[in-house]
Order: sequence, then structure tokens, then C-alpha cells
Amino acid sequence: MSYVPLEKLIDKSHGSMYKLCVLVSRRALELAEGAPRLVDVAPDTKVTTIAMQEIADGKVSLDL
Repeated sequence: MSYVPLEKLIDKSHGSMYKLCVLVSRRALELAEGAPRLVDVAPDTKVTTIAMQEIADGKVSLDL
């Protein structure tokens, strides 16, 4: 299981934990519905972890 540090994620959501939670949940839902993964991870990785990794890598961003 991979670990994505919160410090790396909170900066991507402009310092808002609420916005981060919304962004992760929306992306995880997209992944669960069949959207392609934007990062290389093990096939058994949970969609929330994949979403957090994509956000941390800057492949998914917050639209304001």
C-alpha cells in the first residue's frame, strides 16, 4: 500500500481540506466508473489512493 503525505496534497487544494476531500472523492468516483488511470500503480490499489497519487503528482487539479 502506498502512502501519500497530506502536506503534499494540501498545497494542491489551495490550503483547503474541504476542497481536497471533494477533489479526491470526485476523481475516485471517476476511476471507479472506468476512467483511465494517470499514474502507474499496482492493479489492486484502491481508487482513493490512486486519486490521491494523481493529485500529488499534479496530473489532476482543482478547477476554480
